[in-house]
Amino acid sequence: MADPLDPVLADWQARVRRAAASGHALVLQGGGSKRFLGRSPMGELLDTRVWSGIRSYEPTELVVTVRSGTPLAELEAVLAERGQMLAFEPPHFGLATVGGMVAAGLSGPRRASAGAVRDHLLGVTLMDGRGDILRFGGQVMKNVAGYDVSRLMAGAMGTLGLLLDVSLKVMPLPAAERTVRLSMTQADALRSLNRWGGQPLPLSASCWVDGLLHVRLSGAASAVEAAIKKIGGEVLEPAAQQAFWRALREQTHPFFAGSRPLWRLSVPSCEETIGAADSGLIEWGGALRWLRTPVEEGAALVEHVARQHGSAMCFRAGEGESCDVPFGRLSPALLGLHRRLKAAFDPAGVFNRARMYPDW
Repeated sequence: MADPLDPVLADWQARVRRAAASGHALVLQGGGSKRFLGRSPMGELLDTRVWSGIRSYEPTELVVTVRSGTPLAELEAVLAERGQMLAFEPPHFGLATVGGMVAAGLSGPRRASAGAVRDHLLGVTLMDGRGDILRFGGQVMKNVAGYDVSRLMAGAMGTLGLLLDVSLKVMPLPAAERTVRLSMTQADALRSLNRWGGQPLPLSASCWVDGLLHVRLSGAASAVEAAIKKIGGEVLEPAAQQAFWRALREQTHPFFAGSRPLWRLSVPSCEETIGAADSGLIEWGGALRWLRTPVEEGAALVEHVARQHGSAMCFRAGEGESCDVPFGRLSPALLGLHRRLKAAFDPAGVFNRARMYPDW
């Protein structure tokens, strides 16, 4: 006889199966910190925060398994006590949960050097649209058996399943970390970042905005000091360094203030200036660009970025505005793949209906 389900999971299973049978939908939400991202989903709220807590943590193995409703800040505090971190620096934007972190798939300033959320996702347990509990991946770094289904959940915005447990790879905090600031144009900053990116320098983050380039160096103290001498610039005090990267990670930097639409562009790092000269904000060595562009000009921006083999996303619409396809339009081949995945995991369209695209 199978072991009885936890009461919380039993209740969720019953709700999912009722919704599937009746054609209704459920809105999966933890702290609601990423509520602005994408379209407004349809359905009845299912709050994941009751499913909280760290299930296992092996600091020597660099692996933690945590329930999806666990506050992200709580997890990071536990890791910091053991001198470890989530290397991809996920933004909180408020009361973020671990499940929301995976579902949104957003990474912070360290992403270019450490990898994205999906790169640190070792395994997941989820409930599909039929109410069945599925397990993918594992709790070790070397797990190569079968399809890597776990990573599909990163950035799926909760449309494929209700995340229950998540296993993540964690990393040690760097031994030393310094930030240098240099005054230069956007074009010079892009050239410098691409040149430094091809050299053995311990670059862990970069940001150009308002004519200033910030470069963070992380690693052994000797390597960091040598890189400072090579790059030059003003070295920030520790408090100023932490404040700057925190503001960038949480988008409390002045660039992100205001109600104008915010666009997130993923492009080749060598791509030249997009938009007005010396405008916008650049991260990830030039591969991530943030622009303030009216929604009505978005179509031209998306087409331009597509020609550069990149992608554009309407990250936040302006006040009183909306973007019909915030994640961009998929090619017929990709759209077909997405539809088949949705049909496999959530055939009745129970989870976060219309969150990513209008018809599913």
